[in-house]
This record gives sequence, structure tokens and C-alpha cells, in this order.
Amino acid sequence: MAVTSYTEEFTSTVSPVRLFKALVTESHVFIPKAVPGGIKSVEFLEGDGGAGSIKQTNLVDGGKLKFMKHRIDVVDVENLYTKYTLIGCDIEFEKVESVVSEIKFEAAPGGGCVCKMTSEYHVKAGYELKVEEVKEGKLRASGLFKAVEEYLVAHPEECCA
Repeated sequence: MAVTSYTEEFTSTVSPVRLFKALVTESHVFIPKAVPGGIKSVEFLEGDGGAGSIKQTNLVDGGKLKFMKHRIDVVDVENLYTKYTLIGCDIEFEKVESVVSEIKFEAAPGGGCVCKMTSEYHVKAGYELKVEEVKEGKLRASGLFKAVEEYLVAHPEECCA
């Protein structure tokens, strides 16, 4: 099995603690509010959000995907770091076995946050993943980040430390 990796970096005026809460520890409550046109709900199928939990994200009707399941591998609140694995969705991936993502939130010089995300696509034997095929996932991640950031800026009382 081959692994194709990409790294993405996002910057924000929102603090790293607020973004971590919104995108990680309180994502099941917060993300459906921040992205109502794309995400119906986020629910835990197993666990309570800690390592080993299985989380399902249900998307609005009419899109390419209906749901995605992630296993939470690490949640390090102190260091604002998380690692999770996409373990299933309602469509079968032809080339990809799993996707492992790591996200680290850091304070930016002068305020705000730098979010560093690395994703590893574990490709099934006999297949090769092209850069163009990764673009959809990158666009989805950046779109979610921007939607959450915009919501937090507009609602400064949400996800406070």
C-alpha cells in the first residue's frame, strides 16, 4: 500500500483555542451551526469524543456524499493537536483505503492562529493517486475551515476558552 501525503496551512484572526474547540472538541455541536448548508449533524457512534471514538458527519441531501465516519486517534487539548482517520463513507473509494489527518493549531505572531494540517492517503495496492484527485479533499477542508472561521468572527461569544 502506497501513501500519498499533502500538507496544508491556514491562517486565521481567531485564537487557536477557539478554533480547536470549534473544529475538534465541540465539533459535534458547533459545526452543524457554522455550516448549516452543508452539514446536518455530527454524532458519536462510539465513545464521547476522546481517542478511540467513532464520529459520523451527516451531510445535507443532494451532495456527492451523505456521511463520513472518522475514528479519533488522538485529542491533545493541551497542545491543540488532533489526529483522526477516515474509516468509511456512503460511497466506496476505488483507490483509497483510508485517510489519516493530523491538525495542529498554533498561535500566530501578532495574534490569531496558524493551523497546520497533514493528510496521508493510504492508497490500495495497484493504484496511484494523482494530485488532481486530492484537490476535492483539500477544497472541502479549506471550505470547512473558512466557514467555521467566519462564524466565529461573527459570533465572538461562541467557543470561548
